[in-house]
Amino acid sequence: MSGPLSDAKSAPADRETTGPFDESEVSGVRPYVDLGSLKLIPREGLNLRLEVEEGSGRVVAVAMDYLGSTLQVQAFASTRSQGLWHEVRAQLTEQISTQGGLVEDALSELGPELLCKVPALVDGKQVFQEVRFIGVDGPRWFLRGVIAGPAATNPEQGARLVELFRDIVVVRGQQPMPPRELMPLKVPEQAAGIAPTQR
Repeated sequence: MSGPLSDAKSAPADRETTGPFDESEVSGVRPYVDLGSLKLIPREGLNLRLEVEEGSGRVVAVAMDYLGSTLQVQAFASTRSQGLWHEVRAQLTEQISTQGGLVEDALSELGPELLCKVPALVDGKQVFQEVRFIGVDGPRWFLRGVIAGPAATNPEQGARLVELFRDIVVVRGQQPMPPRELMPLKVPEQAAGIAPTQR
């Protein structure tokens, strides 16, 4: 997929005021958990897990367990003028379909998203896990979220995890990075209760 549409940025019209935010759009007054390229607002009942790449030891994703569901997030570098979400959605659709999964296009307050049934092995049995892929293009970044658990299909619970997603602050920094490069994450100083998990 290429051309003007695939390069267009995809973001809700109120992104600058309702999130997800660029660091230039927020004041430093709120208490954030600093994960490097991402800052999160701590809240009651929210557990953070950092997903660590085996071998390199690099933190590659943040998983937020909240209200019985999980939101996994990653931030990628992009350019000021071009977005990644349209292209990434096309790639995810192809990838999941090739694995024998089911993909449905949907539209929410964030814009276009994917509702998927992804094949997985649980206790040696082939099952389908329902997941929801969300994404927003920011000024020089792209933030992708994957919602799993009851919130992937329950609108009320899904709204609570979208709220988490919209509270995220992305710290792009000034260093040059090629588009699509995963932005660096780090273990926060207040790391108590944050569990690293291997990928």
